[in-house]
Formats: sequence, structure tokens, C-alpha cells
Amino acid sequence: MSYQVLARKYRPQSFEQLVGQEHVVQALANALTQGRLHHAYLFTGTRGVGKTTVSRILAKSLNCVGPDGTGGITARPCGVCHACRDIDAGRFVDYVELDAASNRGVEEISQLLDQAVYKPVVGRFKVYMIDEVHMLSNTAFNAMLKTLEEPPDYLKFVLATTDPQKVPVTVLSRCLQFNLRPMAAADVQMHLGNVLGAESVPAEPGALRLLARAARGSMRDGLSLTDQAIAFGAGSLSEAGVRQMLGSVDRGHVVAIVDALAAASGEAVVAQADALRGAGLSAAGTLEDLATLFQQMALAQAAPAALDDADTETAEIRRLAAALPADEIQLMYSMALHGRAELHLAPDEYAGLLMVLLRMLAFRPAGTSAKPIKAAALVRPPAVAKAVVAVPLPKVAPPAPVIAPAAAPKGFAPAPVVAAPMAVEPSTPRLSDRLRPRPVGVEVQADDDMDGAPPDDAPPPWMEADDVPSPVAARDVEAPRRAALRETPEGAQWAERVAALNLVGMTAELARQAQALACRTVDGRETWTLRVERESLRAPALVAKLEAALDARLEIEVGIAEDSIALRTVARTEAQQRAAEDLAAQHPMTRTLLSQFPSARILPGSVQPLTPSL
Repeated sequence: MSYQVLARKYRPQSFEQLVGQEHVVQALANALTQGRLHHAYLFTGTRGVGKTTVSRILAKSLNCVGPDGTGGITARPCGVCHACRDIDAGRFVDYVELDAASNRGVEEISQLLDQAVYKPVVGRFKVYMIDEVHMLSNTAFNAMLKTLEEPPDYLKFVLATTDPQKVPVTVLSRCLQFNLRPMAAADVQMHLGNVLGAESVPAEPGALRLLARAARGSMRDGLSLTDQAIAFGAGSLSEAGVRQMLGSVDRGHVVAIVDALAAASGEAVVAQADALRGAGLSAAGTLEDLATLFQQMALAQAAPAALDDADTETAEIRRLAAALPADEIQLMYSMALHGRAELHLAPDEYAGLLMVLLRMLAFRPAGTSAKPIKAAALVRPPAVAKAVVAVPLPKVAPPAPVIAPAAAPKGFAPAPVVAAPMAVEPSTPRLSDRLRPRPVGVEVQADDDMDGAPPDDAPPPWMEADDVPSPVAARDVEAPRRAALRETPEGAQWAERVAALNLVGMTAELARQAQALACRTVDGRETWTLRVERESLRAPALVAKLEAALDARLEIEVGIAEDSIALRTVARTEAQQRAAEDLAAQHPMTRTLLSQFPSARILPGSVQPLTPSL
């Protein structure tokens, strides 16, 4: 006799043998026991979860006559009567399975429905099972609607599909729908163990765990992979052999990567990526296993009792969970998931994997990078002013840029500012010029008796002069915010202290937004009193990270900061912008152009700080 694959040999023959679909079994068993039978059933779910198997068991339950030939409809078919044996063998004339993927036309459906007018030949019911029903054409669906709604008493429809979204709502409304769920990995592993025990095939628990994960919720896929693993291992299943067959990453590589991330060692991360490349292991599989490990680590932190203590990997998962805080585990988990989608965009998949790992490393706490990045480097460098030329100037060679020092507020070093020729709008602008936003920023005093039409940017006659927005007022919208900065010696000391560290992420944001109120030594340890406004920045985990980076104790109070690194950065940037705008407005060329074109204005946003060229 020829060999029969495990997926067919161990197909469930009754509802009791069906694994992982208890909600469907309970509903069908109760309906069969109480005699409340619907005329059409729709089973949905991914491949290999038991849609066809449930259909055959239901057909046996409807037609079983028992071992003595006197039985009726039952939820426990005997499996020995002629109806049960013929349905299992596929030769029961009153049970018809139609593959809609290859018989999707209206002719095939019409031929099937033509046979519906005849009563069953040997059974109690006729059962029409249409697999992949979503593949039927629209005309085929329309042809079966009337019969599907009011079939004869002896006819039952069973429809199965992996894509219920493509089934017309007119068909869905006529069926009793059951959604078969993907199998849990634990259920697949248990069933594979039972099958291999019946086959007398030795198997390591780690090998079964790998096969259950690779099945991805499909029991048929799990049994097919088991067949392949038995052939690969010459009659036995070892974890190393199954891992080699699946091409999956050794758990030791993934654990080593997490250890390197926890230690914030860039060299170790790169070494692990190179080892994966040298072993020819899948980058996508590595990120998948990383995401699985991060999920188990998060589970170990949130619900330690949910882990299986019998699993040999549980102790390792708990050790890794203690090495990383919960927020970083969640962030790395998200990076691993999104990194898989980015691998095809990278020059090669190993380069993409390395960048994902380095991205995880970049979000580790302070003081872990081989090359520290000063916080001051995040501040924009000293600026110069640049004006964008919007319209051509008269046919005169433009003068050379004039370099003049810009006045800076007290407390900030003056920066050299370069003024370029300013753009102006002529008094009779073209259509393209009329579409520009109304310019503000520099006032030009025009004569009251100026001839001609009023300029385009003149206020309408019904608007009072007091209602016209002042350019100075428009520029000083942020004045109250700048006024909130009150520089203190503690603030300067705090800025120098933070600049010497390598802070990233939310820890750096806490240091930038906090106001230093006092610094003292308590019991031989530096102690800072900080004022923090945002509640999210006062989280104990962030405060603990900043204390570890500073090697100091922090006392946090609630309040609005009046002197912080962030406020100083904003004030410095605004001071440079104002200095550039003032210099541009007072430049001799600007004043000459504005006097020649009375209705001209400096375009808003055309004066921008710019790094001076060397």
C-alpha cells in the first residue's frame, strides 16, 4: 500500500478529534442534538484549519444510521456504518464536493442545482459542499441565490472560503456563518506530539516547538512540515535538523543580539550581524525571532505566571526581561516589526538588518555610544541672514554683499551677518506676483498725495487704520515666550552639566525641559532640584535614567520652567533671526530699493539665518 501523508492519515473523523475549534464544535453539536438544523452553513478561516473536515463530519452526522442501522441524526457519528465509511472514502453519492476555483462558471452551478430536485439516493440528506466559494462568478452566485434561500428539506449547503470579504452579502445573509480560528502554537505542538507518538517517531521538544511556530496557525501546514522533517532527519526529529530544514535562526544568535543591545555595545551588535551573514541565515527570520523574543520578554514583565515553566527557554526569557526596561522592549519590538517591511528597500537584507539593530541601539540610555554626541551639537550654529531674490533687479550690476555685525541681546555672542540684495515687488505687479501672500515685515512711508491706484497690499477703505496689523507686532508674537526666560547661574551650570553627557530620546527631553533650581551636595552625592512642567517627563523611569546618566540624585517639583536648555535654545535662535531681519531692513541697498518702489515690501520668510561659508 502506498504511503499516506500525515495530514490525510490523521484527519479528524469526529467532532471530538477536532483540535482548536471548540466554539464551532459546540454550536454544531448542540444544533444536531436539538434538531435545529440550518439549511446553509458558511465556514471561513485561513488554510488548513479544518473547513473541509468540519463539512465532512457534519455530513456524516446528518446521514449516520449507527452500527445497527437504526440510528438518527447525531453529534457523534459512529464511523462504521456505510454512510460514514463512504463519506470518509469520498464515494457517498449524496455528498458532493465542488471546487469553485476550477468550477466557477454558471454552467457548473446550474448543473449542480439541476440535481437538487431529486431526493437522496441512499442517505437521509443531500449535502452540497462548495469549497473556495468566493471564486464563483457573479452570474454563478445569482444562479444559486433562490435555491440557497429556499432549498428542499433534504438538501443542505455547506460553503467554505478563505476570503469571506469577496462573498456577496446576498449569499452571506442566507447562511449560518462560522469563523474557524487559526490554531494556537501550543495546540499544534500538542497534536504533532500525539501524531508522532502514534507513528513511533522520536522527536525533541524543541523540534516540535519550531514546527508549531512555522505552521502559523495551520494544522495541515504543521503536519506537512512534520512529514518533511521526518524525511530530512531520516526517521527522527532533532531541533538542529528542523532548524536547518526551516532555515530559521538559532535562538542563541537572537539572545546574543538582545544581550548586545542591553549592554549597548555597538561592536557586539555588528559582530552578531556579521555572524548571521557568515552563516547565511535569513535577515527577515532574525527580525521575526527578535519580535517573538521581545513579545515574550514583555509578557515576562507584565504577567510572569503566563510563561510556561516547563519550557527550557523560560529562564533565558526572564533573564533578558530583567535587563531591559518595559518601554525600551516595546520600542524595540515595534522596530523589529517595521524593520521587516523595510528590508526590501535596503541595498541588501543584511545591511537592512544591521541598520534596524543600530536603530535599536540608538535609543538605548545615555553613555552607551562609542562616540558621544554633545547636546550642544543639536543647536543650530551661528547664523547669517539671507534674502531670497523674487524679481529681477534693474539692469545694474548688484553691489557686493555688505558684512556688518549684528546686534545681539545680552547674554549671547554676536554672530557675523551677511546681507544680500533684497527682493522687492514693483508697484504694478504681474499676475504671478499678485498670487503671492501679502508681504509684511518692513514699513514704507508713502506720500499721502501719491498718484495712481492704491497698492495691492493697501487695506480696504472700510478698515480703520488701527485695525491694520503692525509688522512689528506680527514679528513679536513670541515676545511673551521670550520674556519667560530668566537666566540663572544654576541654569547655566545645568546646561554645562548636560552638554557633557550623551542623552537621547525622552531622557534628553527631560534634561532640556527642566529648570535647575538648586545644586547641592547631600551625603557626599550631588543633588539637583529640578522644576518640570510636563507630567509625562516626570515619570519615575525617566527620572531614574537621568539620575543614572548624571550619577546624581534628582528632586523633581511641578511648575512652569522659566530657565531651561530648551528656552535658551529658542531665545538664541530668535535673537539671531531678529538680528538678521533688522540688519536686512536697515541695509542701504534695501532702503534704496524701497524708496524707488513705494509699494514694495520685504517678502516674509525671505530673510533666514544661514551658516556662513568658509
